[in-house]
Amino acid sequence: MRTVDLIAKKRDGQALGEEEIRFLVLGYTRGDIPDSQMAALLMAIVWRGMDEAELLALTDALVSSGSRLDLGELGLVAVDKHSTGGVGDKTTLVLLAALAAIGVPVAKMSGRGLGFTGGTLDKLESFAGFRVDLSKEEFIANLRRRGIVIAAQTADLAPADGKIYALRDATATVDSIPLIASSVMSKKLAAGAQIIMLDVKTGRGAFMRDRAQAEALANTMMRIGQRASRRMMAVISDMSQPLGAAVGNALEVKEAIQTLHGEGPADLVELCLVLGSHLAAAAGVGKDPAAARWQLAASLKNGTALSKLAELVAGQGGDERDVYDPSRLPSAPAVRIVAADREGILTGIDAKAIGVVAGRLGGGRSKKGDAIDHSVGLVIKARVGDQISPGSPLLEVHARSSEDIQAVESQMRAAFELGHDRVQAPPLLHKILGM
Repeated sequence: MRTVDLIAKKRDGQALGEEEIRFLVLGYTRGDIPDSQMAALLMAIVWRGMDEAELLALTDALVSSGSRLDLGELGLVAVDKHSTGGVGDKTTLVLLAALAAIGVPVAKMSGRGLGFTGGTLDKLESFAGFRVDLSKEEFIANLRRRGIVIAAQTADLAPADGKIYALRDATATVDSIPLIASSVMSKKLAAGAQIIMLDVKTGRGAFMRDRAQAEALANTMMRIGQRASRRMMAVISDMSQPLGAAVGNALEVKEAIQTLHGEGPADLVELCLVLGSHLAAAAGVGKDPAAARWQLAASLKNGTALSKLAELVAGQGGDERDVYDPSRLPSAPAVRIVAADREGILTGIDAKAIGVVAGRLGGGRSKKGDAIDHSVGLVIKARVGDQISPGSPLLEVHARSSEDIQAVESQMRAAFELGHDRVQAPPLLHKILGM
């Protein structure tokens, strides 16, 4: 087989066979196929899509590029959660710490940023020394010892997805249902969790802006998991405006810590409790979601969830003092409030525009391998439906210099849409599947 012929085949709208997909995935993982050819293949998939057989073959090839964990053999019923990503989405940091605090084992293989700002691993690396590259043995040891582990793909677990995932970020091949579904589920299946919750975002700040597309993605991922004998659940949640207030790596970590003190934004807390209550009940902790929700809420108030985050950080090479004193986390040298220059009712916040600004400030990647500045970002000071007056704070900017702030100021103001008619904030949850 020749790689160029298979690229042309997919470009021309033909389906690739199982052996052809395995050849491409494993060849790229070994380094036999260069970035340029894999990028061309990914773009062909974005344009032409994949049928069900191709999707399953791609997922299996990604998983088969490394080893798999069978946590059931270890006597553990572990859960995992995945979000398709959004602006200000720091749910994982709060939710998984709270689940582990009430006795639900959490095993998560995560990724770096795709799109505007950093992913879960980038956020966690705001803790100096935090290690995301764990061996299979370290992954299991952390899960056994602390009941929680969050790691990157390694040479042991789904290495092909890790390599392709980074390339997609820099080649505009992120928002494709087959590529998203196979990437997400390969990590889930390799990491071995038996119960998986999917948080699929929809709205202007999500990859799946259209609700029907978001639901199609959720159902696609659920089918992949169910075929592998996993218990699958999903929610379609809103990303029309940023989740919570903070956008940017260390800023989001600080907001997650605030939430673990029981003082988080209402939308972030509610999403964590909805997702967590169903995961915990499915794992047998709490007689039903209502009982599990009560336990999770208690963990946010009594400090046990915060302590579990500190355990996670210390167990993977970070300093737990950063959890209890978030002022130790990276801070930007230039901080400024951007205020409204006119009156009106805030009818919308363009979450995508906010994410793009955070990326321009240095909080995201423009190409594979770019370093992320963990200190920069934005803190939203107004919400949809608020009455705005001239001088009302819209957001707080954290940047490397005042010149960086000036360069994006007009873009930031344009993200806040003012009108004259009262509006209701969009619902946090649109649909729940498989529960």
